[in-house]
Amino acid sequence: ADSIRFDSSRPPRKMMPGSAPPAAGSGMFVPTQTAGTVLCCICGVSMQPNPANMCARCLRARVDITEGVPRNAAVVYCPDCFSYLQPPRSWLRAGPESPELLQILLRRLKHPLARLKVSLSGAEFVFSEPHSKRLRLKLRLRREVLNGIVLEQTHPVEFVVHDRLCDSCARAQANPDQWVAVVQLRQHVPHRRTFLYLEQLLIKHGQAALAIRVASAPGGLDFFFGSRSHAARLVDFLGTVAPIQTNTAKQLVSHDTKSFIYNYKYTFSVEICPICREDLIALSPKASRDLGGLGPLVLCTKVTNAIALLDPLTLRVHHLEEKKYRVYNFKAALTSKQLVQYMVLDIEPESPEITIDGSRYQLAYAQVARMSDFGKNDTVFTVRTHLGHRLNPGDLALGYDLYGANMNDDDMDKALLRQNLPEVVLVKKSYEKRPRTRRWKLKRLPVEEDLGNKAKGEEERRENEYDMFVRDLESDPELRFGINLYKNEDYRSEMASTIGDDVPTVPIEELIEDLTLGDDEDEEEEEGADAGMVE
Repeated sequence: ADSIRFDSSRPPRKMMPGSAPPAAGSGMFVPTQTAGTVLCCICGVSMQPNPANMCARCLRARVDITEGVPRNAAVVYCPDCFSYLQPPRSWLRAGPESPELLQILLRRLKHPLARLKVSLSGAEFVFSEPHSKRLRLKLRLRREVLNGIVLEQTHPVEFVVHDRLCDSCARAQANPDQWVAVVQLRQHVPHRRTFLYLEQLLIKHGQAALAIRVASAPGGLDFFFGSRSHAARLVDFLGTVAPIQTNTAKQLVSHDTKSFIYNYKYTFSVEICPICREDLIALSPKASRDLGGLGPLVLCTKVTNAIALLDPLTLRVHHLEEKKYRVYNFKAALTSKQLVQYMVLDIEPESPEITIDGSRYQLAYAQVARMSDFGKNDTVFTVRTHLGHRLNPGDLALGYDLYGANMNDDDMDKALLRQNLPEVVLVKKSYEKRPRTRRWKLKRLPVEEDLGNKAKGEEERRENEYDMFVRDLESDPELRFGINLYKNEDYRSEMASTIGDDVPTVPIEELIEDLTLGDDEDEEEEEGADAGMVE
């Protein structure tokens, strides 16, 4: 009998999709299966069969799934607060080509797409000039046509931007005094260093951008808002960066007895704790005992939503929250305005350098003399300090002079009676040479000043406080970590030759380019482009 044999030397036949493999050991030949094709009923092109019997090109030519979808729409924009109108009366802030703006624009097309049973599979912005008042979108629409066939097609939509002031901005433009809520920020201290730091935090996080105006007041600042929610958000932010105590009040302005609509003016009184960085505090016996024997002399090293107290003789640190601070309610015995400059004659480290809460300390014994005593007497003080890692013989340091200070503090008097306190408490290293023009700068809030009630010498005092704040930023990287520093375009490199080697400066890596768009820059770009074409 004849038998069928397979040649094992030949390569196996490639299986086609949909064909079943031959049974093992059966020796049967299985023919391959091919997908069937038909001709398009319009153009005759070979294609895989579908319910419409038309190819994709002919189907798109005869069926338009974007029919009825609007190609033009309008959106209302407030140029003062950078917000867009969300009908009927809501205003939402959104940046250019941001996801928030895309969501606002797509909501305008939600009802037409739902009525036409068209689904949205994708959307993206198409570039348009900012001054053209046009926003262009490219949509990808999907729709079912002709017996279950799904088509997908791109569709451009152009939005015309109409400028119109929102209600709060319109009231502010008509009369700046038509505010709804005010935040009265106060701190009862003889300087404004805390407000200088808070100002930079507000600028970085944009918390004061919605304020109608910012006015200077005795002991603080006043922020006026057109909405109560904006003022409440500022108060919540202040509670996260500073120990504050808040009181609220409201005053009835007008009301409608028929519709029961009442108009109020709201006032948020925010008082910041009167303890600032570098303040020297004398703890009462009760406070020192409750804090685990801390002190009695402590330095305030950091102020956030809690107060960091450092014992400069033992390097113990305690964080005191605002609620617990109100229990003791202690004041600063000496503030930074009473710092005295000393010359370091000799220093001897006592213990190795340690790190506490991100700051470095080292206990050491130092011999110092007041700069004002040079040429008058030979008074030298031997003190224990926490700045052993920073000070060297010949350096200048700022500290509190307990030997000759005239203090009116009961807790300090009790501490002097109970134990021997140091005659000098060193606070920080001082630098003799400082550049007046720096390669970086800070942004400032547009604060309205009451020139009629300004005291004599107030402007000079504020300039000195601002210069001290800038020096603190240069010498303390942790302090400038939470704020933005911008490059100063007016700074010249030859100015750096007048700066000493040991003077701390801000690294250029920490600086941000200050983006300024104006007509001058556009003209320069056009001139550069014309010059390039000539070449």
